[in-house]
Amino acid sequence: MNLPLTLCDHQIGDIDFCHAVIDSLSQSAKSIPSKYFYDQAGSQLFDQICELDEYYLTRCESEIMSRSSDAIADAIGPKTRLIEYGSGSSTKTRLLLDHLQSPAQYVPVDISAEHLLESSERLKADYPKLAVTPVVADFCQPFEIPECESAAASNCVYFPGSTIGNFLPGDASDLLRSIHAQAGPGGQMLIGFDRQKDAEVIQRAYDDRLGVTAEFNKNLLRRINRELDGDFNLSAFDHRAVYDSVHGRIEMHLVSSRDQRVHIAGHDFDFCQDESIRTEYSHKYSLHGFQKMASQVGWTNPRVWTDKREYFAVVLLDRAA
Repeated sequence: MNLPLTLCDHQIGDIDFCHAVIDSLSQSAKSIPSKYFYDQAGSQLFDQICELDEYYLTRCESEIMSRSSDAIADAIGPKTRLIEYGSGSSTKTRLLLDHLQSPAQYVPVDISAEHLLESSERLKADYPKLAVTPVVADFCQPFEIPECESAAASNCVYFPGSTIGNFLPGDASDLLRSIHAQAGPGGQMLIGFDRQKDAEVIQRAYDDRLGVTAEFNKNLLRRINRELDGDFNLSAFDHRAVYDSVHGRIEMHLVSSRDQRVHIAGHDFDFCQDESIRTEYSHKYSLHGFQKMASQVGWTNPRVWTDKREYFAVVLLDRAA
């Protein structure tokens, strides 16, 4: 029986985006939350980033999933409800779905409604017997998982792509705690994260020679102009990605090339030359450091898979009672 595609929309709207932008740019150190990168254009640009030579993260994670999906699926077990945070194009998910035994439901969760619906429709066409229930939501906020027609043995929250690195350590712990609650009794978490390595390798991944990452970064300003009546001059801001070895993270910024004033939704913001808007953190973890953080919020029994160069890790953890 072919099951229909049902979209659950938690109504992430312009008001939330506007409040977040105005509040963040009003601080002495200006920033914009990285989750707002992902309108439809931003999601498409990120898909292009994943194909870049310099961006090793996707290739390393795909290598792990290609080589180890059998073992991962066996460890997850049959009849699971797979809940994917920040699903994007669900490319790596297919490698997992091909090996899972009788999955009860697939719930992709993403903030970009258009991109989510497009990728879910493609996935549904390729897996017609799978219950696919996309959810438009900000996974940092509470949201409900739609009911499943067939009984699920357990939940497995899938959080690929090293997105956990975008959070400050305290916020990352809070999110892992929230996933612990979402997974429910007997639940699991399958998560990918970027490992600490040579700083030059990391730096190149966020400042590619073709300028795709720069365009992705500037698209955030384009979105503000379009949705919040902003007047950012994109040519007056430069993309900058810097590796902070003290905190083990990449910081992405948009840097003002001159003194200027920007208007957004009736608010004025002054920028000095070389003043920046921080748009993203991307923390890199050691295996020990990540497992310690996860264990402190109730995750146990880590099973680890890595790529041949040990650049990236995919870890399956069980929810402690």
